[in-house]
Amino acid sequence: MTSPDRVAGHLVLPGVLTAGQAAETVASLLAVQRPDGAIPWFRGHHLDPWDHIEAAMALDTAGEHSAAARAYDWLARHQNADGSWCAAYHDGAYDQVTDRGRETNFCAYVAVGVWHHHLATGDDAFLDRMWPVVYAAVEFVLRHQQPGGQIGWRSEPDGTVTADALLTGSSSIHQALRCALAIAEAREEPQPDWELAAGALGHAVRHHPERFLDKDRYSMDWYYPVLGGAVTGEAARARIDARWDEFVVPGLGVRCVLPNPWVTGGESCELALALWAVGESDRALAILKSLGHLRAESGMYWTGYVFEGDAETGREPAVWPEELTTWTAGSLLLAVAALGGDEATTAVFGGTRLPRGLEPDCADCG
Repeated sequence: MTSPDRVAGHLVLPGVLTAGQAAETVASLLAVQRPDGAIPWFRGHHLDPWDHIEAAMALDTAGEHSAAARAYDWLARHQNADGSWCAAYHDGAYDQVTDRGRETNFCAYVAVGVWHHHLATGDDAFLDRMWPVVYAAVEFVLRHQQPGGQIGWRSEPDGTVTADALLTGSSSIHQALRCALAIAEAREEPQPDWELAAGALGHAVRHHPERFLDKDRYSMDWYYPVLGGAVTGEAARARIDARWDEFVVPGLGVRCVLPNPWVTGGESCELALALWAVGESDRALAILKSLGHLRAESGMYWTGYVFEGDAETGREPAVWPEELTTWTAGSLLLAVAALGGDEATTAVFGGTRLPRGLEPDCADCG
C-alpha cells in the first residue's frame, strides 16, 4: 500500500483527508488500474476515456507519475484512426467495446490530462510523444463544432454526427481546448484555428444558452461553465450563487439532478473545484468536508447517497448505487490538491498556465 509518509502535503486537508487516508485512496486507485494502464470505473465495469483521464490526473497529484503515464500510453495505443476513442470499453479491455459511439468531451479531455501530467513532471519527451494524440483528438472534436460555436456531443457508430450540444460537455471541451493550445505553445506549434474555435465556443457558453439542449435540472450544467473556465470573475460567482440553495444539501453534498434527493461525490468535488477557481475556498472546503459519509473502508468513495426514504415502499436513505468509482475518488483527490496548492492542478483548473483573451472581438457573434 502507498505509505502515508510518501503522500504529498497538498493531499492532506484537515477535515477531509489525513495522510493515512490519502494513502489508502491512492493505493485503492492503483489496485483498480490494469497492467496495461487502463483505469475502469471499477474492475468488471466499463472504462470511458474521460473518467480514465480523471483518475490518471489524480494519480499524478499523488506523485504516481509512472502509473499516470501508463494510463496515457493506453490512450495512445488505442486511439481510433479518426482521432477518437469509443465511449465505453468493458473493464478497460480495448477489444471489448460496449459503446461504439464517440463522445466529443470524452475525446477532448486528453489535452487536459496531458498538460496536467507535463506540468506535474516536466517531462518534455512525454509531451512530444503525446502531441500527435492530442492533435488528432482535437481535430476530431472540432469537426463537430456548429456554426454557433457549440460542439455536437457525439458521433454515432456509423459516423453520423449528432449536432445537438450539451452545455456541460462543451464547457469541458472549452477547458480542453485551452490546454491543447498551451501544449501547442509549449511546442512552438501555434494553432490559430483552435484559438478561433475556443473563442467561439466560450462565447456560446457565456451568452447563448439556447444553443444547448435544456439540461438545467442537472447540477453539472450549473457549475461546469465556471469549472471549464468559460465563465469567470463576478459572473461566475453570480452563477454559483443563483442556484446554490437548489443544488447544495448542507452536510451531505451536491444533488446530481433536481428534484431527486440524491447527492453525488463526483459532482460535489467538481463544484468544490469550481468554487476554488473563483476564490471561494471556504465554501469549497465545506463541500469537501461534507463528503466523509461517502468514504468506504478501502479509501474509495461511493458514487452517491439517497438522503430521503420512501414511506410507501419502506425504502430507507441509503448509499446508491452500491459502487466505488475511481472517478469519484479521483475528483476528490484533484479538489484536495487544488486547495492544497498543487502547482499542476492549480494551473489547469485555475487557468494560470492557460491562454486567455479568446473571446471573439464582436459584441454579439450571432
